[in-house]
Amino acid sequence: MKIIFAGTPDFAATHLQALLSDGSHEIVAVYTQPDRPAGRGKKLTPSPVKLIAQQHSLRVCQPDSLKQSEDQRILRAFNADIMVVVAYGVILPQAVLDAPRLGCINVHGSILPRWRGAAPIQRAIESGDLETGVTIMQMDAGLDTGAMLSTTQCEIAKNETSGSLYLRLAELGPPALLIALEKLSQCTAVAIVQDNTLSTYATKIDKAEALIDWSQDAAVLDRRIRAFNPFPATFSLIDGQRLKIWGAEVAETDSCGQPGQIIRADNQGLLVCCGQGSLLIKEIQLPGKSRMPVAEILKSRADLLAVNKLLGH
Repeated sequence: MKIIFAGTPDFAATHLQALLSDGSHEIVAVYTQPDRPAGRGKKLTPSPVKLIAQQHSLRVCQPDSLKQSEDQRILRAFNADIMVVVAYGVILPQAVLDAPRLGCINVHGSILPRWRGAAPIQRAIESGDLETGVTIMQMDAGLDTGAMLSTTQCEIAKNETSGSLYLRLAELGPPALLIALEKLSQCTAVAIVQDNTLSTYATKIDKAEALIDWSQDAAVLDRRIRAFNPFPATFSLIDGQRLKIWGAEVAETDSCGQPGQIIRADNQGLLVCCGQGSLLIKEIQLPGKSRMPVAEILKSRADLLAVNKLLGH
């Protein structure tokens, strides 16, 4: 089939690479978001999808949106059989959804209808889900509401971060996509309508959510720390300094002080009281420094992380 591919981050790039490596279909165009400033120098940087497309001399289109009639005309002119959308980050108008002969399909990082929306991987971990996966769906005008062509499941590990789960789903998605495309090309694909009564919505991550509220349950905070690793990374305050928290686990010790109070600081980490239970913080990052095990930071900054100090103040 003649395919238009639309995607932006690494997750999407793995799917584009799989299509190119498979070689069963022709990529007639690649759509990705415009180059964005990145790094300390704020230099315009192409997306991972654009880099792969350029390596294979594919036609690259980077409109700010697809709402303009001229952009829609250009897309129709590719005469694609289907458009594959993976973490593109641009809303597709109905005119675009209808343009390819077989419409548009999407690779989504959850088992729909659970966790429709922008942050399915983070919200699954934050909510304590035991499993998630990848859904290939036919796109419609709703937000991740289209009929499902396939689902592939995986367990969420006890110590899973959104970063590690992201990588595992990026491995599950490409084979599922190739199978779905093969079935669509042979007219054997079966689309299953989603049960809207079971839907949940994965709202976009707000950086303000990353500030730890120590009055919450330790298990809740543990899940949030893992869900927001690597982005946006949870943090707390101590002596007015921003302290990023990269790694922690629920301690077996009961809470025995104020929420946020450090009750132990040693080579195992910082034992911190929560609203219920306590957290053992193992890896942190001070302003302007690299992330490090607590044991290493205590060698030079034991005063900052002293017992009885309060995080969050």
